[in-house]
Amino acid sequence: MAGLNPQTPTPQSITVHGQSRVLEVTFSDGAHFRLPFELLRIYSPSAEVQGHGPGQEVLQTGKRHVELESLEPVGNYAVQPRFSDGHDSGIFSWDLLYFLGANQEQLWADYARRLQEAGVDRDAPMPEKAAPGCGH
Repeated sequence: MAGLNPQTPTPQSITVHGQSRVLEVTFSDGAHFRLPFELLRIYSPSAEVQGHGPGQEVLQTGKRHVELESLEPVGNYAVQPRFSDGHDSGIFSWDLLYFLGANQEQLWADYARRLQEAGVDRDAPMPEKAAPGCGH
């Protein structure tokens, strides 16, 4: 999903709306999406969020008010956002942005289900990362 599919429409415009915390993207096929920063952050393609394989995903919480501090191009195929919580390792290809926009409703429903299954609130702070143990 995060790769670049040559059949995926390309963005014609990308606008960051800081006050409403939305990334607006219009694609070459006419599709137009308003992607909340929170959605981008909780579905970041980075290993920090997705893990290194199925079942290793890290449920993101406390991201409702995350800001987009910068959005840098990556070649001609993606953008790399830097979020206000310091997260900056996700590279969002055009096909991933299109997927997120086209499937927003289902993605929000999946997120709500995962929160419920985990027994956590959307606004709960992320747990502190455990320091590497010494093996004792």
